[in-house]
Amino acid sequence: MKLAKVGILIDENTAKRRWEFGLNVFEQFLGEILAHRGITFQWLTNVNQIKACQLDVLLIGLMEEHTDTASIVWEFAEQGGTVISYAGLNCLADRFGYMLGRPADKGYAHLPSDLFEESRPLRFLQAAPWIQKLNSLREEEGAKNNPSVYQIQETKTIKPIREIGRIVKDHPNGQHAGDALQQFSVGMGFIDRWSINIPYTVVGLMQGTKPVFEDGYPAPDGTGPVNDGVLKADDQVEMDWEMDRVKTETGVPYFAHPYADLWREILISHLLQRVVGQGKTLPFTGYWPNGIDHVALISLDSDHTGDTEAESTYQLLRECEISATWCMMEKEYSRPMYERILQAGDELGLHYNAVPVDHGRWGADEFERQANWFRETTGLKHISSNKNHLTRVEGWGELFRWCEANGVASDQTRGNSKKGNVGFLFGTCHPYFPMAWSDEHNRLYDVLEISFLYGDFLSLDTSLIAPFLEQAKRVEGVAHFCFHPIHIHNKEFIRDWLRSIVRQARPQGFVFWTGKQINDWERARRKLQILKLDQEGNPIIEGLMECENVVVWIPLTESEEAQHRHVSERRHGVLCRKAVL
Repeated sequence: MKLAKVGILIDENTAKRRWEFGLNVFEQFLGEILAHRGITFQWLTNVNQIKACQLDVLLIGLMEEHTDTASIVWEFAEQGGTVISYAGLNCLADRFGYMLGRPADKGYAHLPSDLFEESRPLRFLQAAPWIQKLNSLREEEGAKNNPSVYQIQETKTIKPIREIGRIVKDHPNGQHAGDALQQFSVGMGFIDRWSINIPYTVVGLMQGTKPVFEDGYPAPDGTGPVNDGVLKADDQVEMDWEMDRVKTETGVPYFAHPYADLWREILISHLLQRVVGQGKTLPFTGYWPNGIDHVALISLDSDHTGDTEAESTYQLLRECEISATWCMMEKEYSRPMYERILQAGDELGLHYNAVPVDHGRWGADEFERQANWFRETTGLKHISSNKNHLTRVEGWGELFRWCEANGVASDQTRGNSKKGNVGFLFGTCHPYFPMAWSDEHNRLYDVLEISFLYGDFLSLDTSLIAPFLEQAKRVEGVAHFCFHPIHIHNKEFIRDWLRSIVRQARPQGFVFWTGKQINDWERARRKLQILKLDQEGNPIIEGLMECENVVVWIPLTESEEAQHRHVSERRHGVLCRKAVL
């Protein structure tokens, strides 16, 4: 079985030109999407590299669009390659008998079951649909006036072999804006064009589309007053208060959909189906070790507590037989308390305080001071996790730069601060490496972000537990709940809420990990690269084997399905054989 070779094109010169004008290239996040799924790929920085790389599939993130580059992409498809674009390739619209329609900044996509098994519409943040040209004489007139623009134009346009799904504007039942995905047959290959800019949508949902400079837009019903004069992660959110929240049976509103995770899943599903359709395979790794399908995380913010509150929390964790991440803010616990926490298998992390009323300050020097305080008071040399007090955030990437500079491996700050914006506020429950702004050339920060779904500093409703677990399980993610020892010590209903999470999560297969465990596993898993398959079809790996029980899923071609049907599972819409390393 031949492995497909996949490349991602981000044209270096075009990207630099955008950065010069302060524009982002969020399309670079395509690499993070594939890396998180454990898919081997290579970067291309110029369209002229396509031929030499001998690719099977080319994902176009950013390309200088003119006739020369269009010809190179066209030739690659003609010779049997598959091209996939995300709201780009407008230089080829005329060739297919289309023109660029009016952009749809925000809306919803309705997709068929072979790409997305559920009927729910999916929110997107940017789309550029193609529409059919109304004037059939346009090509002829254009060719006479400007022949160079039409040099790859033939006498007959190529119609799509398939138009998949649809996109609508503004709300799930909004005005039709175009097809979600169009697939064209070109010679021996294909050109697939998504109207949706999927990587931009994923980054925008998880990180926002602009820096945090001012209070956010509050919920119209009064349940999410984020305009409280304190700059926080949830002041820059791309969810819609009215369209993206649902209510539990008790009437509690929450953001119900991990849209970013679902879009990543759809992107991978489409890629794998195209590869299998070529008669090739593209192995990918499981998110978690063999035997674990999804993870739960309990984090504890130590605001205004001492050993007394810590002891109550410690005993509750031991009763529930789970480990947790303790995020420590001045004042400190005693050294014996820290030692007991660590000996029990829990993690100690930082709880950076930048809240003025709690004597904190936003600044690189203050972050460094608190990181040094943490090391001195706990005796630990390394900081695996941080969560900002009150989810305080300003700007775009300052926090992640400070984490990098101080050796903090992972962050947990991105979550809700109000009762009305609990749930999948940032569209994800998966760990990811966040993307920088254009001033840092949209690099990935070396800080693993693990957002949380709910905090106990709010009034609690146990009806929220089931839908949070259900969706985290659905996308094989992390169900992350935030608690405070001061509330655990003082309020029995908080203790019962934690017990209820454990009781509901365990029967569904959730395994409780610390933030450090998640960070260490994700980083170790990503060091593996699947090079090829041996004669028995087992994956040959390159990289350090720092983790055990890594699952590798090997998609089966149509000719192999019958042979392996009894040992195969469907993943991302294709049958896969499972191997464990």
